[in-house]
Amino acid sequence: MVTKLSVNLNAVAQLRNRRDLPWPSVTGIGRIALNAGAHGLTVHPRPDERHTRRSDVFELRALIDDEFPQAEFNVEGFPDERFIDLVLEVQPEQVTLVPDDPAQATSDHGYDFKNEYNDLQPIVKRLKNAGMRVSIFCDPDASQIPYAVKTGCDRIELYTGPYGGTHDNEKAMVRELEALGEAADAAFEHGLGVNAGHDLVVDNLPPLVARIPKLAEVSIGHGLTADALEHGMTGTVQRFLSACGN
Repeated sequence: MVTKLSVNLNAVAQLRNRRDLPWPSVTGIGRIALNAGAHGLTVHPRPDERHTRRSDVFELRALIDDEFPQAEFNVEGFPDERFIDLVLEVQPEQVTLVPDDPAQATSDHGYDFKNEYNDLQPIVKRLKNAGMRVSIFCDPDASQIPYAVKTGCDRIELYTGPYGGTHDNEKAMVRELEALGEAADAAFEHGLGVNAGHDLVVDNLPPLVARIPKLAEVSIGHGLTADALEHGMTGTVQRFLSACGN
């Protein structure tokens, strides 16, 4: 199974937003990434538009529809009514639900499915009825998986932040990798697909894909954008595709 790469453009948008200027172009960088072989694009539009703007979401939808119809668009966000209205209008191939407070700098935990699956069920049903695949952010905790299934989601996205944070501690890396693997194993046993994302880089991707060979997709922003400062977006996408086993 090929692990697909979705390039998260939030860091590009955040850089653009430092000035009242149109560069770097979020759509333009997305085009470069897709031309280089990325399988899709990801954005996480927050209410304050501190990085991805609402207008970016529509422009990226048009980019994929017009130039890269084989690619997928993944829109992440907290499922309040404003976000749900946005994705119902934009119709991304995949919606990823995250339990973020609007003030958070970045996603840093998954849902507590045991206590929240009832609240998630009608949201998931609404999005799936509109034809979108639904993935939900999930901590690397196998005990949560049976409750994640009850939401009706298609996939979970494993939060790999703790794994990425072990870049200088091999023993901790092995421990976090196994927790991710056990959660993925449980998800597969229950019929769920598995995505992953957060603090993934060229060095830690191969062990992750080796431990979870049926990993469907990784969405990567910060590490990939940092890598592109050295290697250019085209070279970086190719590096990350290789790290995914493509």
